[in-house]
Amino acid sequence: MIKHPLNTSRITSILEFMKNAEQLKNTLRSAHTSQRRPESVAEHTWSICLLMMCFEDQLVDIDMLRLFKLIIIHDLGEAISGDIPATEQNPNEDKAKLERLDFINLCTPLPDDLKTEMLVFWDEYDAAETPEAVMAKGFDKIETMLQHLADGTTGNIDFPFNLNYGILRTDAHPLLKQIREIVDERTTARIPPN
Repeated sequence: MIKHPLNTSRITSILEFMKNAEQLKNTLRSAHTSQRRPESVAEHTWSICLLMMCFEDQLVDIDMLRLFKLIIIHDLGEAISGDIPATEQNPNEDKAKLERLDFINLCTPLPDDLKTEMLVFWDEYDAAETPEAVMAKGFDKIETMLQHLADGTTGNIDFPFNLNYGILRTDAHPLLKQIREIVDERTTARIPPN
Protein backbone atom coordinates (compact mmCIF):
# COMPACT_ATOMS: atom_id res chain seq x y z
CA MET A 1 0.00 0.00 0.00
CA ILE A 2 1.51 3.30 -1.08
CA LYS A 3 1.12 5.95 1.61
CA HIS A 4 2.65 8.91 -0.20
CA PRO A 5 2.72 9.76 -3.88
CA LEU A 6 6.17 9.49 -5.36
CA ASN A 7 7.32 12.59 -7.16
CA THR A 8 10.62 14.23 -8.06
CA SER A 9 10.59 16.41 -4.94
CA ARG A 10 10.16 13.42 -2.59
CA ILE A 11 12.85 11.42 -4.36
CA THR A 12 15.26 14.36 -4.34
CA SER A 13 14.77 15.02 -0.62
CA ILE A 14 15.37 11.37 0.25
CA LEU A 15 18.50 11.26 -1.90
CA GLU A 16 19.80 14.42 -0.21
CA PHE A 17 19.25 12.81 3.19
CA MET A 18 21.09 9.69 2.02
CA LYS A 19 24.01 11.80 0.81
CA ASN A 20 24.26 13.36 4.29
CA ALA A 21 23.76 10.06 6.13
CA GLU A 22 26.60 8.52 4.12
CA GLN A 23 28.95 10.43 6.43
CA LEU A 24 28.27 7.69 9.01
CA LYS A 25 30.55 5.44 6.93
CA ASN A 26 33.36 7.93 7.54
CA THR A 27 32.60 8.55 11.21
CA LEU A 28 35.08 6.51 13.20
CA ARG A 29 34.70 4.88 16.59
CA SER A 30 37.41 4.18 19.14
CA ALA A 31 37.36 0.44 18.38
CA HIS A 32 39.36 -1.18 15.62
CA THR A 33 38.68 -4.14 13.38
CA SER A 34 40.66 -7.34 13.69
CA GLN A 35 42.85 -5.93 10.88
CA ARG A 36 43.71 -2.89 13.06
CA ARG A 37 41.66 -0.47 10.98
CA PRO A 38 39.41 2.00 12.83
CA GLU A 39 35.80 0.86 12.83
CA SER A 40 33.14 3.20 11.43
CA VAL A 41 29.80 3.87 13.10
CA ALA A 42 28.07 2.40 10.04
CA GLU A 43 30.02 -0.85 10.48
CA HIS A 44 28.99 -0.94 14.14
CA THR A 45 25.33 -0.55 13.14
CA TRP A 46 25.61 -3.31 10.54
CA SER A 47 27.21 -5.62 13.09
CA ILE A 48 24.40 -5.04 15.61
CA CYS A 49 21.85 -5.89 12.91
CA LEU A 50 23.67 -9.11 12.07
CA LEU A 51 23.93 -10.04 15.76
CA MET A 52 20.19 -9.47 16.27
CA MET A 53 19.40 -11.50 13.17
CA CYS A 54 21.37 -14.44 14.61
CA PHE A 55 19.27 -14.35 17.78
CA GLU A 56 15.93 -13.71 16.05
CA ASP A 57 14.53 -17.12 17.00
CA GLN A 58 14.91 -16.13 20.68
CA LEU A 59 13.06 -12.83 20.20
CA VAL A 60 9.56 -14.26 19.92
CA ASP A 61 7.70 -11.26 21.37
CA ILE A 62 9.74 -8.65 19.50
CA ASP A 63 8.73 -6.81 16.34
CA MET A 64 11.92 -7.45 14.36
CA LEU A 65 11.27 -4.81 11.71
CA ARG A 66 10.83 -2.19 14.43
CA LEU A 67 13.97 -3.44 16.19
CA PHE A 68 16.01 -3.14 12.99
CA LYS A 69 14.67 0.37 12.36
CA LEU A 70 15.65 1.42 15.88
CA ILE A 71 19.19 0.18 15.37
CA ILE A 72 19.57 1.63 11.90
CA ILE A 73 18.76 5.15 13.14
CA HIS A 74 20.19 4.98 16.69
CA ASP A 75 23.61 6.49 15.87
CA LEU A 76 22.69 8.56 12.79
CA GLY A 77 23.25 11.82 14.69
CA GLU A 78 26.90 10.86 15.01
CA ALA A 79 27.26 11.56 11.27
CA ILE A 80 27.41 15.23 12.28
CA SER A 81 29.29 15.45 15.60
CA GLY A 82 31.04 12.10 15.65
CA ASP A 83 31.23 9.36 18.25
CA ILE A 84 32.33 9.98 21.82
CA PRO A 85 33.81 6.83 23.38
CA ALA A 86 32.12 5.81 26.64
CA THR A 87 35.43 6.18 28.49
CA GLU A 88 35.63 9.83 27.40
CA GLN A 89 32.03 10.91 27.98
CA ASN A 90 31.42 13.73 30.42
CA PRO A 91 28.64 12.80 32.86
CA ASN A 92 27.72 16.50 33.12
CA GLU A 93 26.95 16.75 29.39
CA ASP A 94 23.76 15.42 27.85
CA LYS A 95 25.16 13.31 24.99
CA ALA A 96 21.66 12.17 23.99
CA LYS A 97 20.43 15.76 23.70
CA LEU A 98 23.31 16.66 21.35
CA GLU A 99 22.81 13.51 19.27
CA ARG A 100 19.07 14.24 19.02
CA LEU A 101 19.75 17.76 17.74
CA ASP A 102 22.27 16.38 15.24
CA PHE A 103 19.76 13.73 14.19
CA ILE A 104 17.06 16.35 13.61
CA ASN A 105 19.54 18.40 11.59
CA LEU A 106 20.52 15.37 9.51
CA CYS A 107 16.84 14.63 8.78
CA THR A 108 16.14 18.21 7.59
CA PRO A 109 16.02 17.34 3.86
CA LEU A 110 13.44 14.56 4.36
CA PRO A 111 9.73 14.97 3.69
CA ASP A 112 7.85 15.82 6.89
CA ASP A 113 6.28 12.37 7.26
CA LEU A 114 9.69 10.65 7.16
CA LYS A 115 11.27 13.21 9.52
CA THR A 116 8.48 12.60 12.01
CA GLU A 117 8.72 8.81 11.69
CA MET A 118 12.49 8.78 12.15
CA LEU A 119 12.34 11.08 15.16
CA VAL A 120 9.71 8.81 16.75
CA PHE A 121 12.11 5.87 16.33
CA TRP A 122 15.04 7.87 17.69
CA ASP A 123 13.04 8.95 20.75
CA GLU A 124 11.81 5.39 21.31
CA TYR A 125 15.39 4.10 21.24
CA ASP A 126 16.58 6.83 23.60
CA ALA A 127 13.77 6.22 26.13
CA ALA A 128 14.42 2.44 26.11
CA GLU A 129 10.93 1.64 27.38
CA THR A 130 9.48 -0.57 24.64
CA PRO A 131 10.57 -4.21 24.35
CA GLU A 132 12.24 -3.42 21.01
CA ALA A 133 14.15 -0.44 22.42
CA VAL A 134 15.29 -2.49 25.42
CA MET A 135 16.71 -5.10 23.05
CA ALA A 136 18.25 -2.47 20.78
CA LYS A 137 20.07 -0.79 23.67
CA GLY A 138 21.31 -4.12 25.01
CA PHE A 139 22.53 -5.43 21.66
CA ASP A 140 24.28 -2.08 21.08
CA LYS A 141 26.32 -2.56 24.26
CA ILE A 142 27.06 -6.22 23.56
CA GLU A 143 28.24 -5.53 20.00
CA THR A 144 30.59 -2.82 21.29
CA MET A 145 32.11 -5.27 23.75
CA LEU A 146 32.43 -7.94 21.04
CA GLN A 147 34.25 -5.49 18.78
CA HIS A 148 36.64 -4.67 21.60
CA LEU A 149 37.39 -8.38 21.89
CA ALA A 150 38.07 -8.54 18.14
CA ASP A 151 40.19 -5.36 18.18
CA GLY A 152 43.47 -6.16 16.43
CA THR A 153 45.46 -3.40 18.11
CA THR A 154 47.37 -3.91 21.32
CA GLY A 155 46.76 -2.12 24.56
CA ASN A 156 44.10 0.44 23.65
CA ILE A 157 41.04 -1.32 25.11
CA ASP A 158 40.09 -0.80 28.74
CA PHE A 159 38.82 -4.32 29.42
CA PRO A 160 38.15 -3.70 33.14
CA PHE A 161 35.91 -0.77 32.09
CA ASN A 162 34.03 -3.11 29.73
CA LEU A 163 33.10 -5.40 32.61
CA ASN A 164 30.87 -2.61 33.97
CA TYR A 165 29.91 -1.08 30.62
CA GLY A 166 26.19 -1.03 29.89
CA ILE A 167 25.19 -3.48 32.61
CA LEU A 168 21.87 -1.71 33.14
CA ARG A 169 21.05 -2.30 29.45
CA THR A 170 22.25 -5.89 29.24
CA ASP A 171 20.56 -6.89 32.51
CA ALA A 172 17.20 -5.70 31.13
CA HIS A 173 16.37 -9.00 29.38
CA PRO A 174 17.31 -12.65 30.13
CA LEU A 175 18.72 -13.23 26.62
CA LEU A 176 20.93 -10.14 26.83
CA LYS A 177 22.08 -11.16 30.28
CA GLN A 178 22.97 -14.67 29.11
CA ILE A 179 24.98 -13.33 26.15
CA ARG A 180 26.64 -10.77 28.43
CA GLU A 181 27.85 -13.48 30.82
CA ILE A 182 29.77 -15.17 28.01
CA VAL A 183 31.15 -11.86 26.71
CA ASP A 184 32.25 -10.95 30.25
CA GLU A 185 34.10 -14.27 30.57
CA ARG A 186 35.97 -13.52 27.34
CA THR A 187 36.64 -9.95 28.47
CA THR A 188 38.01 -11.11 31.81
CA ALA A 189 40.37 -13.47 30.01
CA ARG A 190 41.82 -10.47 28.12
CA ILE A 191 42.74 -8.56 31.27
CA PRO A 192 46.49 -8.92 31.87
CA PRO A 193 47.47 -10.23 35.32
CA ASN A 194 48.91 -7.64 37.70
